[in-house]
Amino acid sequence: MDFFEQLGPAALGSRLRRLSEQMTGQAAEVYSLYHVPVEPRWFPVLYAVATQPERHVGEIAELIGQTHAAVSQVVKELVKQDLVRVQRGEADLRRSVVSLTEKGAALWPTLQQQTADVRQATEALLHETRHNLWLAIGEMEYALSRQSLASRVKAIRDQRVAAEVQIIDYAPQYQPDFKQLNAEWIERYFRLEAADLKALDHPDEYIIQRGGHILLAAYGGQMVGTCALIPMDNTTYELAKMAVSPAAQGLGIGWRLGEAAIAKARSLGAQRLYLESNTKLGPALSLYHKLGFRKTVSGPPSPYERCNIQMELPLFP
Repeated sequence: MDFFEQLGPAALGSRLRRLSEQMTGQAAEVYSLYHVPVEPRWFPVLYAVATQPERHVGEIAELIGQTHAAVSQVVKELVKQDLVRVQRGEADLRRSVVSLTEKGAALWPTLQQQTADVRQATEALLHETRHNLWLAIGEMEYALSRQSLASRVKAIRDQRVAAEVQIIDYAPQYQPDFKQLNAEWIERYFRLEAADLKALDHPDEYIIQRGGHILLAAYGGQMVGTCALIPMDNTTYELAKMAVSPAAQGLGIGWRLGEAAIAKARSLGAQRLYLESNTKLGPALSLYHKLGFRKTVSGPPSPYERCNIQMELPLFP
């Protein structure tokens, strides 16, 4: 119990697993009381077959909320025990249906009585507790169907990371970080081109001195992301050189940089943001769409071979 007391609700899954193992072990004793040669984990499938015969494995799986593979395995074990049979359905010869054998049908009345007794005992057990576990499980299942545990944890993590990420302005000492972050993703999918090297090797000359801006994301004492705003005309900036370290992907760094870049462009009086990308970069395009960018009908000629999509974001209607 010390383990669960220390972790609290963080160990909910482990606590439920222990309770499940405890109840499954005790359920085996119940089957022995009634001299029923059935394993507890077989019961949902056997019950479904007895009450709704001539169902195929997929329908049984959907009915009891288990996977097709798990139900298929249990059916095989029940066949070995001569409790169910699998045969071609009369309505659809392409599908095999499951039904009780004579042995299974003879066992069914005893299993029904056992089930009724277990229901009565379990209801009494639930009344002994302050909280009705059966109702609570239903509420928990509903809540998890609305939003998974993983997405809930991700939201908490992203909120924490967002508070720890710092968006800072470029300074000459960050040039190696700026180049490495961009070269890393470009070389993973494409190749560095002359236009890349000019901007990455000499960002002061090709971006800053031309009225552009570079933003970097600092997290955990390291530079983990960057992007640049490069003026195209008096009202338009290009969002370029967006990169996030693979070690920091999935933490919402790209979203933070994108939001910061849009806010910066607005503060500079820009009316439009423009960017170039490649349709191979699914996650990047998904981010741009979430930020509000849409594909342009036509854009200026790109200096990059890898560019096959151009997008824009109007900042002021």
